[in-house]
Amino acid sequence: MKVWRWLLPPILLAGVIALLFTVSPVRLLNLNAPPLESLQVERTILNTEGITLQVRAAGSEPMQIAQVQIDGAYWAFDQQPPTPISRLSTATLTVPYPWVEGEAHHIRFLTNTGMTFDHIIDVALATPKFSTSTVLAYGWLGLYVGLVPVGLGMLCYPYLKVLGQRGLSFILALTLGMLAFLLIDTLQEGLELARDAAIAFQGQALVWFSAGVACLALIAIGRRQGKSPEGHTLSTYMALGIGLHNFGEGLAIGTAFALGELALGSFLIVGFTLHNLTEGLGIVAPLLKQKLRWIEFVSLAALAGLPAVAGVWIGAFAFSPQWAALFLGLGAGAILQVIIEVGRYLQRKIRQAQQANGSGVSLAGSTTGLAIMYGTALLVKF
Repeated sequence: MKVWRWLLPPILLAGVIALLFTVSPVRLLNLNAPPLESLQVERTILNTEGITLQVRAAGSEPMQIAQVQIDGAYWAFDQQPPTPISRLSTATLTVPYPWVEGEAHHIRFLTNTGMTFDHIIDVALATPKFSTSTVLAYGWLGLYVGLVPVGLGMLCYPYLKVLGQRGLSFILALTLGMLAFLLIDTLQEGLELARDAAIAFQGQALVWFSAGVACLALIAIGRRQGKSPEGHTLSTYMALGIGLHNFGEGLAIGTAFALGELALGSFLIVGFTLHNLTEGLGIVAPLLKQKLRWIEFVSLAALAGLPAVAGVWIGAFAFSPQWAALFLGLGAGAILQVIIEVGRYLQRKIRQAQQANGSGVSLAGSTTGLAIMYGTALLVKF
């Protein structure tokens, strides 16, 4: 009897779930409602063969693309796999269309049920080919945007070490201001990319969910010994959060070049490089009372800067909006965890030093940090 008391609830729950999947409410009520269809274009490739489109279905039933119309004319196309596209699956469509460089092209998909879905190529330019030289070139761009400016910012470490306690409090507050800006910026980028993901993935909820999980997980890991992280551990968490943010910046650059927006991509490189110079200051701020070894310097710079390289590669060759939203959500959560820990660290330092004007120094530092990040962001946002 005791065994059945434990087994009965999960058995009944499994039975109810199985019933819901086998007996459709629509069929039960004899309703002939058409299936809900949704189609999302995740990647567009322009080359000498024409236009190649990777699409994802997110409707309630498998869907079949019957016709493809480009600039008002119907064109034959090849679909792989040729079968109907099941829910959340992808298919690749190749259309031998003679696209014109620099022109805009309007694409319309017509399904076998009569539903239409539109996709616009704003400026048609050849998609970069995957080759060793291209990979190396994009990798160099990622290093230039991520690793180089972060490393240059960290090289200010000797100058920061001569600061007194008040100067240290100012630098920590400056770091908090910069991190607060990065948190908002990362969330905005993630939510913006989430709108391009298939509806079924619930992209915006995915951003918030991954941010919350990342923040709580990092807090649990950082305090597993019963105390808040300090010194090198805190700098490592800071470099991780900044690195995930730089991953998003790399995505933006790689995607811009993949879409042929060369002017935008070049503009982003200059803006993000200047933007990231200040991030190195924040990474070394918790280490001003310690001796920074060169191996620690290299590892922290790599953790913060190298994700930009991966972001550029993925944005250029394998961009996916739902995965980008997930990683940016993780980055936002990591930055939020660092903000919490740096804030507690700053409070302890002010309390230990018994600074009379600690709140004023903190306000000035955080405001300066926000102003610096906002000013450098003006070179990117337009």
